[in-house]
Amino acid sequence: MPQTHPKSPQDPPKMPQIHPKSPLSPPNLPQIHLKPPQDPPKPPQDPPKSPQDPEEPPPKTGLEPPGEEPQALARRLFRLDGVRKSQVAAFLRKDTEFSAQVAREYLELFQFQGLSLEQALRQFLRALVLSGETQERERVLGHFSRRFHRCNPGAFPSADSVHTLTCALMLLNTDLHGQRLGRAMSSSEFVTNLSGLMDGQDFPREQLKALYGSIRSRKLEWATDDEDEPDSQKTKKAPKFPNPEIPPEFLGGPGPARRGVLARKVLAESDGKKAPWGRRGWKRFRAELRGPLLALLRDPPEGPEELLGLPHAHARPHPQYSKRPHVFLLRTGDRREFLCQAQSAQELSQWVFGINVAAALCSAPPFPAAVGSRRRFVRPILPSAPSRCTPEQQQARLRHWLGTVTCQLLEHQRLLPEGRGREQEEHRAHGDFLRQERQRCLTYVQALGAWLGGDSGDSAALGDSASAERPPEPAPLTKCHSSPSLVTEPPPGRVRRHISERRATRVIVPKRHRDRV
Repeated sequence: MPQTHPKSPQDPPKMPQIHPKSPLSPPNLPQIHLKPPQDPPKPPQDPPKSPQDPEEPPPKTGLEPPGEEPQALARRLFRLDGVRKSQVAAFLRKDTEFSAQVAREYLELFQFQGLSLEQALRQFLRALVLSGETQERERVLGHFSRRFHRCNPGAFPSADSVHTLTCALMLLNTDLHGQRLGRAMSSSEFVTNLSGLMDGQDFPREQLKALYGSIRSRKLEWATDDEDEPDSQKTKKAPKFPNPEIPPEFLGGPGPARRGVLARKVLAESDGKKAPWGRRGWKRFRAELRGPLLALLRDPPEGPEELLGLPHAHARPHPQYSKRPHVFLLRTGDRREFLCQAQSAQELSQWVFGINVAAALCSAPPFPAAVGSRRRFVRPILPSAPSRCTPEQQQARLRHWLGTVTCQLLEHQRLLPEGRGREQEEHRAHGDFLRQERQRCLTYVQALGAWLGGDSGDSAALGDSASAERPPEPAPLTKCHSSPSLVTEPPPGRVRRHISERRATRVIVPKRHRDRV
């Protein structure tokens, strides 16, 4: 008989086996296959260009259609068809073969036969705005030089000499008419700098002198985009006022009208900064007083009209200036200073009177200065908008402000600074401002009162600071001594004697006469 082993109580019970096709089996579930993560698809890359592929036009401007030929693009640039003068140089200055082809085709449209180098350069600079870096500008001037040499082969031995002289003219124009701090280049220096640069030879001296004189008398004009627009599309630019908040209805308002010729010299720019040496020359202007503005136009007419805002301005004669007669000092609200010369003493009085009256009518009282934690002097804020009061109300406000400034000046003179250095500098700057402000207000009150009384300023030059009333100065402190009988004498100065005088001299007695002494 088969042996049977008893089941151990520790053995787990066996589970019944279920056939796959049994009704107790779970339903068939869809199989899910997990794939490993893959990298995102890379964008398709352009195949590398072979060296035989033709070069494409520069895409920076975005104005040329794709596949445009250099000749068609050059004609479009010359006619300014869809481009502006400031955009033409972008197609000519690149160091590419396509840009060089466009530049050659563009320069072929210029006819320089029979013109001098200066005339051809002026004509070329009127056609486009020469912009870009130094190398790019020089590249464009190189195309111009080669075209000029092809049109005038007998003027210069090579295109390189034309290019050298062209760059020299551009630098000379910048030195003579640009912003400079030192002395301008002279004619002899211009000739010396170009010695041996015409293919190893010297340029004709008379030719260089003629070019120097022409550039000095008439600078090279640069093209602008405003000339391309038709008159209907041109937007009239507002004049650049020093005080741009002046409404148009105040232009030509109440006040004395004055026209004449003035010579002007700039002493200080805005915020009292000293003008550079190159800007301090005397220039002749046709001046016109238009309400709160002083219009200046070069005589002979050259360039745009210059306008000076007169709110918070102050004019007074300048008798200390002895180099020219009939000179007055004009200080504007933004602390610019000018020396102006009139034609006669009578015109000097009329200009000073008219400017002070116009400034008194349009100057509003200043706003309080900014308050900070530092104990330093801060100038009050001068409103740029003109006053809307009547002349009588304006005179009353100016008298009130004159009294306020006088009290502030007396209080400032009474309180002396305790420290030294910076505190004394701040105290002195504050005092100078209060004295100038009081002098300005006093001039306004006198000029406005005379104008309301029917005076035209022909009799006397109002605004002279020498005769203006000044506040009493505090009495200086005198040094006292402990005893009135003592008279202080200055200490004797130290006398430096010659070395021979410092030594004690003795009489040398010979031996044979020593017993006689």
